[in-house]
Amino acid sequence: MPSGIGDEAIAHFEPVVYRRRRVSRGERLFSANDRSGSLYAVRSGLFKTSVCDVAGRDQVTGFQMGGDLLGLDALHDGICASSATALEDSHVCAMPFNSIEAASIHLPVLRRRLYAVLAGEITRSQQMLIVLGGMNGEQRLAAFLLDMSRRFLRRGYSGSSFTLRMTRAEIGSYIGLTLETVSRLFSAFQRSGLVEVRQKQVCNLDLKRLDAILAADG
Repeated sequence: MPSGIGDEAIAHFEPVVYRRRRVSRGERLFSANDRSGSLYAVRSGLFKTSVCDVAGRDQVTGFQMGGDLLGLDALHDGICASSATALEDSHVCAMPFNSIEAASIHLPVLRRRLYAVLAGEITRSQQMLIVLGGMNGEQRLAAFLLDMSRRFLRRGYSGSSFTLRMTRAEIGSYIGLTLETVSRLFSAFQRSGLVEVRQKQVCNLDLKRLDAILAADG
């Protein structure tokens, strides 16, 4: 919710958040095909969403951090299309669909915010199609690092040095590369001075050069 919306608006919104939940690292918040009547706002921590491919393997579809929403894919029919797993100890707030709908009658700003989040998810999905369909391996990893950088910046953190809680295999699953290719590309990026890698910590990202890799012809 935007800041400064007023006490009356907050009074309408507060009943929507009816349960806070701690999700331990490795625990699933929900699984594909579960029935769900709630959205989940991530208060802290990091999640991955995934679906099962035709071979029975998990395909990572996204990473969600503080301020993001989980469970949007159940808005249509109340059935989760994906699974959400905590990558570190995390906290969420559960918001029932029917409570959100009722509150939005009195809070147009809430309705607009929900529309904006849905539009953002559609845009992110379209961007991932571009990444997977028309970029080489270097560009895919550059796009991933730039996206994480911007997301950390929006939350008031450094955009050039941050911790990646997901594994190299999970990054590869998300951007359509093998574990070996992701590891090789991180090593190549480090040798060329694009980034310093210290286990899960990435430091001193050269954002301009990463942008240049992204803009180059594949």
